[in-house]
Amino acid sequence: MARKVVNRKELRAQADAAEARGKTKSASKEKAPKVAKEKKAKEPKKVAAKKPARKKVAKEARMKAYWGVFNSGMKRLALFEYADKKAAEKKVQELVGSSRVHHFVQLVKEAISE
Repeated sequence: MARKVVNRKELRAQADAAEARGKTKSASKEKAPKVAKEKKAKEPKKVAAKKPARKKVAKEARMKAYWGVFNSGMKRLALFEYADKKAAEKKVQELVGSSRVHHFVQLVKEAISE
């Protein structure tokens, strides 16, 4: 949409005319508002105190360790308890012997759901 063009010269002329009309009034009426404006300008501005931001407490998730048997594509084939590492390595040897594809054991941590 088109906006109306503001003519700055006309606005300035109107402001000057209004100012000239204001000077014809008594000087005492004119001085009182200026003093009030000056007092307001001299007062220091009050700044609101910042509220301390609350930090969110991270909820600790309990984790449990397992041994996982993975193929070369990082697909988990089996999962063993942490104490059964020998069983996990035995499973890797069986898979490597039967398919001749690389398999490995890796530590896996999973969250305990309560």
